[in-house]
Amino acid sequence: MIGIGLLGCGRIGEVHALSLSRLRGARLVAVADAMPEAAERLAAEYGAEARSAEAVIGAADVDAIIIGTPTTAHFDQIHAAAAAGKAIFCEKPIDLSSDRVRSCIEAIEAAGVPVMTAFNRRFDPHFATLERRLRAGAIGEIELVMITSRDPAPPPIGYIENSGGLFRDMTIHDLDMARFLLGEEPVEIFATGSCLVDPAIGGAGDIDTAAVTLRTASGRICQNTNSRRATYGYAQRNEVNGAAGKLSAANVAENLVEQAGPEGFTRAPSMHFFLERYEAAYALEMAHFVDARVHGAQPRPNAQDGLRAQLLAEEAERSIDEKQPETL
Repeated sequence: MIGIGLLGCGRIGEVHALSLSRLRGARLVAVADAMPEAAERLAAEYGAEARSAEAVIGAADVDAIIIGTPTTAHFDQIHAAAAAGKAIFCEKPIDLSSDRVRSCIEAIEAAGVPVMTAFNRRFDPHFATLERRLRAGAIGEIELVMITSRDPAPPPIGYIENSGGLFRDMTIHDLDMARFLLGEEPVEIFATGSCLVDPAIGGAGDIDTAAVTLRTASGRICQNTNSRRATYGYAQRNEVNGAAGKLSAANVAENLVEQAGPEGFTRAPSMHFFLERYEAAYALEMAHFVDARVHGAQPRPNAQDGLRAQLLAEEAERSIDEKQPETL
């Protein structure tokens, strides 16, 4: 039985606590949060203890640390957990700076602890099935990958101001997915973006609408589009065109009922947001982390995957600033 310590008892911490409660190989031992009442509430709900973050990391009954705190806290908590010899599960991004991510990796490697970067979309049953079929050669050589990711509405401006920008906060998931599906590393990136949804986002120095094109050494192309607005629900679609056909994963609707009448056909909207859409992915990524810990294996995606996605996000920003493609 693996003892787990959870740092961060907000929305994502609650998701991970629920996932752990359904796993036989792990037990949530202790939780911590900057707001003690949040830690007390989650601890009571799942039979854990509320402790300070330092006490959770240093506890003898904790084998692994889940870091679900704000990004600004990740750096110090990763270093502390690595020094304590704990396995680490860290929400994306590891940090908003690739140099600081490298520092985290150095600490991780020096300590010899396993680390997983939580790019949960790799574990979505639909996207994972698509990737397995790609690797099995179902559509031959990959030529073009298309990734669509659009939020139903923008987050509060207070969140935008501290998010690190669209590419580090939102697009980074799609940049990891691009690597996951392409099967080889991008060597060139070109990005463009605008503020079309909310002028306040532009006032905060960010964009809310973007397109990113990636090209690999073999010439494979990935086109990714992002928006902070999709009035029809949470838009999450992947499509891959290959030499022998196409694979695609469509939006997941609230239900599969379709109504027909003289006025036409109507269907349910897409699931509203990421907690509902990726519920299964969150459970499967946590199961993977625990299983890897039980068997002494390195979970994936790892810290290097987190670094590569961060570097792509930084180059996307540079591409917008310089209005030209960037060589990776």
